[in-house]
Amino acid sequence: KQLDSQQWHSSLVEGPWGRCMGSECGPGGSQSRAVWCAHVEGWTTLPTNCLQSVRPANQQSCFRVCDWHRELYDWRLGDWNRCAPVAPRGGGGVRSGACPRGEEGIQTREVSCVLKADGSPADDAICEYFEPRPRLEQACLIPCPRDCVVSRFSPWTACSKTCGLGLQNRIRSVLAPPIFGGQACPNLTEFRTCAPRPCEGREMLFNLRVGGWGECGLPPSLPEARRRKSKERKGAKDPETHELIKSKRNRNRLNRQESNLWSIEVGYRARQVVCVHRNGSTVPLSQCPHWSLPDMHQSCLMRKDCAINEWGQWGPCSKTCADPSVPMGTRIRTRQVQQLPVGGGAECPQLEDSQPCEPLGDSVPPCATYTWRTTEWGECRVDTLLSQQDRRRGNQTGLCGGGLQTREVYCVQANAELLSYLSNNQDKAASQPVDSKLCVGSVPSTSQLCHISCPIECEVSPWGAWGPCTFENCNDQSVKKGFKFRRRKITNYPTGGEGDCPHLVEAIPCEEPSCFDWQLLKLGQCVPDEDMDCGPGTQLPQARCLNSDGKEVNKELCADAVFPPSVPCVVPCPKDCVLSPWTPWSTCSQTCSSKTAEGKQMRTRAILAYNAGEGGTICPNTSALQEMRNCNEHACIVYHWQTGPWGPCTEDTSVTTLNSTTTGSKITPSGPDKPSCAMGMQTRKVICVKVNVGQVPPKKCPDGPRPASVRPCVLPCKKDCIVTPFSEWMACPTSCEPGITSHKQSRFRVIIQKPANGGLDCPEVLYEEKDCVSPRPDSACLVYRWKTHKWRRCQLVPWSIRQQSMGAQEGCGAGLQTRAVSCRQLDGSVTDIGQCLKFASSMPAINQPCQLPCRDDCQLTNWSKFSPCTADCVGVRTRRRALVGKSKKRDKCKNSQMYPLSETQYCPCNKYNAQPVGNWSDCILPDGRLESALAMRVQGDGRECGQGYRYQAMACYDQDNRLVETSRCNSHGYIEEACIIPCPSDCKLSEWSNWSRCSKSCGSGVKVRSKWLREKPYNGGRPCPKLDHINQVYEVVPCVSDCSQYVWVAEPWSMWKVSNVDLKENCGEGVQTRKVRCMLNTVDGPTDAVEDYLCDPEEMPAGTRESRLPCPEDCVLSDWSPWTPCELPCSGRGDRQRTAYALRLPKEGRECPKSMETEPCLLNRNCYHYSYNITDWSTCQLSANAVCGIGRKTRMLDCVRSDGKSVDLKFCEELCVLNCQLSEWSAWTECSQTCGLEGRMSRRRSVVQASRGDGRPCPAQMEQWKPCPVRPCYRWNYSQWSECRVEDVVCGEGRRFRNLSCFVSDGSRDVPGSLVEEELCAGLEAAVDGDKNIILEEACTLPCPGDCYLMEWSDWSPCQSVCVKGQRLDFSAVQVRSRAVVAQEPENIAQCPEQEWQSRPYGECFEYKWVSTTRLVWCERSDGTNVTGGCPPTSLPGVEGSCDPPCDKPRSFCSEESLCMCEEGYTEVVSPEGLLEQCAEIPVLEIPTAGDRNADVKTSRAVDPTAPTTEQPGRPGRTWYLQPFGPDGKLKTWVYGVAAGVFVLLVFIVSMIYLACKKPKKPQRRQNNNNRLKPLTLAYDGDADM
Repeated sequence: KQLDSQQWHSSLVEGPWGRCMGSECGPGGSQSRAVWCAHVEGWTTLPTNCLQSVRPANQQSCFRVCDWHRELYDWRLGDWNRCAPVAPRGGGGVRSGACPRGEEGIQTREVSCVLKADGSPADDAICEYFEPRPRLEQACLIPCPRDCVVSRFSPWTACSKTCGLGLQNRIRSVLAPPIFGGQACPNLTEFRTCAPRPCEGREMLFNLRVGGWGECGLPPSLPEARRRKSKERKGAKDPETHELIKSKRNRNRLNRQESNLWSIEVGYRARQVVCVHRNGSTVPLSQCPHWSLPDMHQSCLMRKDCAINEWGQWGPCSKTCADPSVPMGTRIRTRQVQQLPVGGGAECPQLEDSQPCEPLGDSVPPCATYTWRTTEWGECRVDTLLSQQDRRRGNQTGLCGGGLQTREVYCVQANAELLSYLSNNQDKAASQPVDSKLCVGSVPSTSQLCHISCPIECEVSPWGAWGPCTFENCNDQSVKKGFKFRRRKITNYPTGGEGDCPHLVEAIPCEEPSCFDWQLLKLGQCVPDEDMDCGPGTQLPQARCLNSDGKEVNKELCADAVFPPSVPCVVPCPKDCVLSPWTPWSTCSQTCSSKTAEGKQMRTRAILAYNAGEGGTICPNTSALQEMRNCNEHACIVYHWQTGPWGPCTEDTSVTTLNSTTTGSKITPSGPDKPSCAMGMQTRKVICVKVNVGQVPPKKCPDGPRPASVRPCVLPCKKDCIVTPFSEWMACPTSCEPGITSHKQSRFRVIIQKPANGGLDCPEVLYEEKDCVSPRPDSACLVYRWKTHKWRRCQLVPWSIRQQSMGAQEGCGAGLQTRAVSCRQLDGSVTDIGQCLKFASSMPAINQPCQLPCRDDCQLTNWSKFSPCTADCVGVRTRRRALVGKSKKRDKCKNSQMYPLSETQYCPCNKYNAQPVGNWSDCILPDGRLESALAMRVQGDGRECGQGYRYQAMACYDQDNRLVETSRCNSHGYIEEACIIPCPSDCKLSEWSNWSRCSKSCGSGVKVRSKWLREKPYNGGRPCPKLDHINQVYEVVPCVSDCSQYVWVAEPWSMWKVSNVDLKENCGEGVQTRKVRCMLNTVDGPTDAVEDYLCDPEEMPAGTRESRLPCPEDCVLSDWSPWTPCELPCSGRGDRQRTAYALRLPKEGRECPKSMETEPCLLNRNCYHYSYNITDWSTCQLSANAVCGIGRKTRMLDCVRSDGKSVDLKFCEELCVLNCQLSEWSAWTECSQTCGLEGRMSRRRSVVQASRGDGRPCPAQMEQWKPCPVRPCYRWNYSQWSECRVEDVVCGEGRRFRNLSCFVSDGSRDVPGSLVEEELCAGLEAAVDGDKNIILEEACTLPCPGDCYLMEWSDWSPCQSVCVKGQRLDFSAVQVRSRAVVAQEPENIAQCPEQEWQSRPYGECFEYKWVSTTRLVWCERSDGTNVTGGCPPTSLPGVEGSCDPPCDKPRSFCSEESLCMCEEGYTEVVSPEGLLEQCAEIPVLEIPTAGDRNADVKTSRAVDPTAPTTEQPGRPGRTWYLQPFGPDGKLKTWVYGVAAGVFVLLVFIVSMIYLACKKPKKPQRRQNNNNRLKPLTLAYDGDADM
């Protein structure tokens, strides 16, 4: 017992299996695990405490996995199972409440390890060795159950009986099927009994029911006696008649060409006719005696499927050349029809097959490849900058700078001979252009930027001074004629050489020329004679020897010249009068001398101290203080050489032979684009000109500086015009439509090099056109048509089969007749029937029902043609037929309703009305004809504005408002109206004003000129440059004024005016004055006086000076010398000095004053630092004719005396002007619709070169459209199905029919179209909405009276998909249709079939919601359809308890949103939890509205639209409510806002009243003292957008 109790409390525990071990891979391994005995409390106990009989094994065999097993085993994943809901936590009860958004669930799948080879299962451990086990379950979302949704009931049908007890039905259809466990669809039919009136007689209880036709079969073989009798009857004819009949049959057989295609066999088929009771039971036919039985047998065609033979051989490859880069060709094989389908047999399969191919063989020629070629670049065209607009500049041929050049692109055959005209001028045949569509790949650019170098204008320096009189040539002094020369230099070397500069040398004849002369430098100190201290003396000159060019040379060369003589002078003695030194000679008053004017020079001196009475030299009188002499005594005769322009480069016969070997080389001194062939020469005219006179003999001018009149030049090669050969004539369009003869074909050629330098001119004709030759219809257009043959005799069902039928007669009745159909070409010849199956319309019918009249049948002739109409829309037309034979006497045949003998119809009315449709097209400019139709041109300057035309489509309608061809309205399809595309107007500026004067007279400054706006741009014109606030644009450039340009010129000091007069001594303190003027400084010295402000005021010499006039015998000093320069830098420690020397020594005992003065050098007082200062760069200055490209910016460099100035140059690049360049318009596209009113054609163009700088921008319109000509839209369409027809009986299996009719419409979707003649659809394929399977007849069932039956299928419902939380799930969306049950007898309802519905995939999300009024509640789908089902039942409005908690407060109600609201006139007071506590009454503001329609007081709360409108007695009109207090009793925010607004309004009104009543002040007149120069401005309207 103790052991048993221990075993009861212990159990065996298994550990996990260990790793599979073994020496080999595969199933031979083993693995082990631990097994022990454990107590229930968890501790390990002895093994004997556990039952050993149930001890599990601790070892087992296993599969040892190796790495190479990875390729053999893998996980197999099953499909996810359906999403199952997760069990609710706790309690396991069913979840209550609605399903608003779906339910969370779990879906599982099976995962197993399998052997890849055969899919056999394996141990999971094998796959887990390489990859963890894939998950077995995943979360999913279960959509809420969706109930079946059905439509509303239709109205009740009429009663099924006219008397007695019947049924009425009403039906509905399924809109959405039940899914995810939703409720099934309810009954689609409801019944109710009806009894219109009691039946008077016996009610009809029996009806004939006709069954369906059976399969078509052949009749049994005829009896032998019947066949023998037939042969005997045939043999009874004589031999001649027999042969005649035989030949006729052979001829008809050949004509029909039936062969084996038409093995048509006529059989028969049968059906069953029974008599049925109203309760559905079948009774003998004898119960239905009052009907004649319908035909129970019918002739039919035996079913035969289409039979075809085997495929034929492959045809030749359409590609006939070898080139891997060219797409592959195709080859075709066909098979023939051996038996056409008959009697509903299987249709013929595809008769033609194709496959890609490449030509084979060594003799296959290479493919012609095509490539783009270009012509040479055209001339570089330059557009002006806006800032260079000048109305006076009509000819802009001299423009230079950046521009654009264009060329043509055309397509040629790639292996044609390459052009070689660039290397030499030999005649080479250019490649023939082809259609540009043959070239593929990117098109070479048709435009590029270019640059025309701007000519550099010649600039020269001012004239230098006249030189000495010298020989023309100092090396040859045999000619004694002398000249004085003056020269100027070229400061800016021109592009064309110095020949474009004015003359640089002028000469004046002179006497006594010499090549070398002495130049006086200065005179030495005055040295008294005979070693005296004072008295008369001599000044020795210091000179240097100069040649005729003004250069210092060895003094020995001046041996023949006269050295400057010594000058006598006086050193004053103490008692002598002291005079100042002579001033320098003034500038000569004339540059030359004539009879009326002589050049004069003057110099002066002043008295510095008077003599001492007796014994001293007396001071001279005033006239002796001034001297004058003649100067520039040479006559005013100036000569110079004048040159004309260089002539053209002509062939130099003297050097042609020498240069003949270089003819083929490229001599390009003027650029690589100008090949040269020979040397030539240029000449120019050189004449001697006398200034102010004109041309004089050449001997008057010196020969030395004479310019050359001949120079060598390079002759450019002649360039002949090179054109391509004419292209091939464009192929004529192959149109098989009759009456089209207006096609033309053209060819063109392209100029690839234009003539130059006298080369051959280009031909005038580059484009040729001619009419296409009309092709023969039989050769150009292969037309196939069906040929129908005569109908065969009518074949009846064999009499042996139908003789049992009641009322049947032998040799008459309904039968079937057939005919043969063959395929013919246009000329009538027979061709393979496959061609008609491929190219012709649908095959005509080969059988039709026929009727062989019986004796008692009425026989009539065929209808005659309709009688002619006298006029359209007037009168009627008729056609007739007549009774034949005995039918004329039968009464039943005379019934005109059953057998009418005439038909009448109104005459057709052909009245047409034209109406415009659609919008106007874009304004389209008329196209200029391109001479090269296939070449790709870029017309940069094409017309973009002016008069064009816009188009509106015209539609033509007949009297029935049906769309017809526009030609019937005598219209070409368009209304055309002139329109204007406004031309772009560029920004227009005025011309430049004159440059202002330099802002500084010394050093660097600026000068300004301006333009102002004359006209703003519009319509896409070139925009204006940046303007200032007064609509001006400025150009500012630095300028520098030479500081020596204007100089102060001081006259000699006046006589001393002694203020403290000592008449005896004539000395003492005194004043001297002099006149100081600002004068223009030139090479010859100061000349003309100018305004003083042009000179620097700081440097103006003093006009007065105070000093002491020395007394006799006093020391007299000279004027102070200039101050010595201060040492730099100015530290304040240095000094500067000036000195004077004694002109008269004092008498003994007296001393001279200090002859040296010293002062400290102080910064910015007398000592200055100097530094360079650089101005900003100016605007870019181009040459006179340049519009862009390389220009020049300038800046000034100044040496600044602790202040600043500037000068320097730098090149810059101005952004070139490029107008937008557009490609040509493309060809008009095909019409977007083949017919209808909404078709459009469009064309495009592209930007070849975008605008740059201030060039004209690209227009926005890159695409244009215009309407297509209106064409009627014809289409085949079915008519409605006819009612089910069951011959002469009431019910059973019958047929229903519909017609395939031609309809016309204008292409609009909402227009159904009108029925028209079938001939208008003859060119269309027989198809309805793309379906080529035309079905015009089908079986149907007409229910018998009393039957309960299924209706026809309803239309497919709109699509819907399964959506959860607004997201579409991965479920198939569906469309649904259904069939409802219709019952006719109350007692037969139990026998009714089940209703049916079908679904098919599709998809769109629909939402469902309840909609209610005061009385009605219904479910509405999101597309507005009223439905049954789909809306959640818990949110049904109007149901008590739909608001939770219920709205039980007084004056409260439950709204549509399931919220408790208050009635009108009461506001909600809500608790913090959001629950309604009470409905508080709102103060009422009455607004009468009966007589005041302008009242506009609105409530701040929306009125419940569902609440009924109530009016209180005695309160007419509307009542509006304001809520100034919130639910908490505090004022609302808007009340404060209104109060603040009223306060601001009051303040504004008071302020305006104060300003209106205030007395205005008297305006003061302001004086404008600003008289400085202003740039010109333009009176303008102040438009700020310019």
